[in-house]
Amino acid sequence: MKNQSIKKNLDWTCIIIYISLVAMGWINIYSSSLSATDDTAQKQLIFILLTIPLIFIILAVDGKFYEKYASIIFGGALLLLAGLFLFGKTIAGQRCWYAIGSFTLQPSEFAKAATALALAKFLSDSQINLKETNRQIQALAIVFLPVMLILPQPDPGSALIYSIFIIVLYREGLPSWYVWTGFIAILLFVLTLVIQPGYIILASLLVILIIYYRSRLGDRNPIASLVIFGLISGFVLSVNYVFNNVFKQHHRDRFNILLGKTVDLKGIGYNTNQSEIAIGSGGWIGKGFLEGTQTKGGFVPEQHTDYIFTTVGEEWGFLGSVTVIILFVTLFLRVIYLAERQKTKFSRVYGYCVAGILFIHFFVNIAMVIGIFPTIGVPLPFFSYGGSGLWGFTILLFIFLKMDANKVNEW
Repeated sequence: MKNQSIKKNLDWTCIIIYISLVAMGWINIYSSSLSATDDTAQKQLIFILLTIPLIFIILAVDGKFYEKYASIIFGGALLLLAGLFLFGKTIAGQRCWYAIGSFTLQPSEFAKAATALALAKFLSDSQINLKETNRQIQALAIVFLPVMLILPQPDPGSALIYSIFIIVLYREGLPSWYVWTGFIAILLFVLTLVIQPGYIILASLLVILIIYYRSRLGDRNPIASLVIFGLISGFVLSVNYVFNNVFKQHHRDRFNILLGKTVDLKGIGYNTNQSEIAIGSGGWIGKGFLEGTQTKGGFVPEQHTDYIFTTVGEEWGFLGSVTVIILFVTLFLRVIYLAERQKTKFSRVYGYCVAGILFIHFFVNIAMVIGIFPTIGVPLPFFSYGGSGLWGFTILLFIFLKMDANKVNEW
């Protein structure tokens, strides 16, 4: 009866979308790797088949298990990330994998679900109030602990994903100034790379003065305004130093190309240029399955991983691309809808983490492929080649579906 209840209460909308995305992903991996000498498509098919027992195990485990042992799961994920510095395998300059024979495992892909569980466990405590500074520090520590272990690998793409947890925390009561500070910092950083710092500082001063004089007399705080101006000025003046001395050369090159300061279609900008050509050549309905000239010619590097969406654009065209985007957006909205219907705070927070992680992967990957975001190695969920990524996203999603299945859904 229990198994029948779980089967009945599973959200089949999410499952059908999941199956559709995985199947479409494999079709495009097959196409993009057809000219390669390795067995990429065959390996991905094995990874897909192995998700079947993985899903059954996740659904068979008591839903309370994930809440009860969230802290232990998170601690295990941190140990796996830390262990990379001693036992990890370096591939393309990144020490992100454990190697077992010819098989590699990337723990950062599983750490996302572990962090989501830990954050949901922490916030589900009825005593937690994110208006309190010490609680804010504790919540942010949960988010930044894995980031501090991922960045030195170096893997800035995976580290970037964790920024989405700030939005989840905001949803649960984190003061809005955290979000605004992050947004303004990003904006100032980019603007300073394009405009002289002096102009940015002057414009910031004018904005602060306007806000100050438009505020009610009782709300005016000249000391706070001076502190904010000093922080903004210091940040702006530090941007060029950080950019030139902290960022690596390939990171600087990617930003310069994105901002139009450098044109290097044969070097660092080759991937983005070729992906734009591939997507643009697809037209409205695409060139057809296995008929993409850019894809068959192998002109787009890493096409079966980070640039898999270029195959969709070239062979399935605008209509195929829109179909994939609609499926993803429907999945995000469905998970958020289910999260709002949860009976416990733990499962609700975890559901928002799931939607956030999937969304930021989707957004950054698509933006990267069409040239409006630097290339940083963020895979497209369920589409990009790789067992760790596929299993990590599967675990992330199906743990939530298991939680949701513990209650009766009412439409």
